Amino acid sequence: MKINWGTSIVIAMLCFIGFIMFFVVQMLSSKNDQDLVVESYYHKELQVQDEIDKVNNLKGLNSTFEIEKTSEGIIINFPSEFSAKQLTGKLTLYRPSDKKLDFTLPIQLKESKQLIPQSLLANGRWNIELDFEVENVPYAYKKELIW
Repeated sequence: MKINWGTSIVIAMLCFIGFIMFFVVQMLSSKNDQDLVVESYYHKELQVQDEIDKVNNLKGLNSTFEIEKTSEGIIINFPSEFSAKQLTGKLTLYRPSDKKLDFTLPIQLKESKQLIPQSLLANGRWNIELDFEVENVPYAYKKELIW
């Protein structure tokens, strides 16, 4: 049987449609757990200037944060300028790769240090965000860490 050019075009189009349908079915049936970093990103975008001001407040200090990895977990050393009694805020750790591991802790200093227990941490990249106030002055600190 001889195949003419019209039949060849139909066969080529059917192959192309089959190829596209294969990828459509493949994408719809795969488990795609791509989450947003922040659920309410429009609301978060409106607060960008506040975040910039908080980071700039931190730049005006004489000393900086120090982060240590120990067998107990992660120890965050706060600048000596902050008093534990005056400081209120929260510590947020999130994993860009797995939203289920994200958690938030209140800042509770002991000798200008905050411990994040090893039991809460899984191996991989973590983003640490500190959002706190001292004497009604807001501060923010962000750091990426590999555990």
